[in-house]
Amino acid sequence: MAGGGNAPVIRMEVRALGELPRDRVHLLPVSIESDGQASVDQYFTPAIHDRGGEMEVSFRGRALRGRELPVPDGFVGLVLKEDQRPCSDGEERSVRVKSAFDSLTYWNLEARPTMDDRVAMAMGWPLLAQAIHAAVED
Repeated sequence: MAGGGNAPVIRMEVRALGELPRDRVHLLPVSIESDGQASVDQYFTPAIHDRGGEMEVSFRGRALRGRELPVPDGFVGLVLKEDQRPCSDGEERSVRVKSAFDSLTYWNLEARPTMDDRVAMAMGWPLLAQAIHAAVED
């Protein structure tokens, strides 16, 4: 590890995946200075226009264009919550699993979503990793 320091410990409380509530997840290209609840289903979701797999919505007057991506087969997405933030970077952290998701909607600021977007490429990584680590037959 760079610098020779120890990585902080992160403890995660996990329940059985079948018991977890399912959430609709949006990845926005904005910074929101709040960690609280948001009325997404009331204000954001109804404004989304689906145009044949590509979605459009306005957020604070700016156009967002997005698409829904499934979580790769054999994986599940988890929403984590940290109830108490540590005082320093090296301090032990504790998170709990709040919910799970099978797909997420990622949004670009005014640009059409493509398979070259970082999120889309990241979702393809498990399949690529499996292929490059598979046994080679002669």
